[in-house]
Amino acid sequence: MRILLADDATLLREALHALLERLGHEIVGAAASAPELLAAYSAIRPAPDLVITDVRMPPDRTDDGLRAAIQIRAGHPQQPVLALSQYVADRYARDLLTLPEGGVGYLLKERVNRIADFDRALGTIADGGTVIDPEVTRHLLRVDDAGPLAALTVREREVLALMADGAANSDIARSLVLSDAAVRKHVGNIFSGLGLAPTEENRRVRAILTYLDTRRSGRSGVR
Repeated sequence: MRILLADDATLLREALHALLERLGHEIVGAAASAPELLAAYSAIRPAPDLVITDVRMPPDRTDDGLRAAIQIRAGHPQQPVLALSQYVADRYARDLLTLPEGGVGYLLKERVNRIADFDRALGTIADGGTVIDPEVTRHLLRVDDAGPLAALTVREREVLALMADGAANSDIARSLVLSDAAVRKHVGNIFSGLGLAPTEENRRVRAILTYLDTRRSGRSGVR
């Protein structure tokens, strides 16, 4: 099949490229960032049989790849998409896996160790089926039981935990190796996810109190 491949790690992208070609597939495009993925998809005609993308990619190195895949599906509901990642992006993983048309998958890189099974998964997704890594399913079920923090991604809960420890945005950026802009975006998403409107006073304190209350109840979702 014809595949568009996106991953910002050059060695991994090239290794996956070689593996897919060895399995008999054609790589019709490659991208190292979410904008490159969107541009490549728009340029490829006819559309690829499958889009394979990493989740955490530039420019923000958060859920950019997955959000780009969802954006592609918004304009092309029949386009098969596979997220192949090292972690589970809570909010957007659920958005992807519940798309009504099927043709989606979410696999963890470390668990793709049987080449034949991986190739069958590609075929299933390209044919309109859904393939979900069992660990992804278990993770999303745990998040559903995360109480008030259920709307936050794993990264956002990590940021919130550091906020609760008294870290300023600059400290969080250094600790998680993020840009200041990315931290500000995460903090804004935390406020939105917790239902804290811009007009509310002391939103940062309220977010921290919510985290601490949830942690005391044993449902923080941070592991």
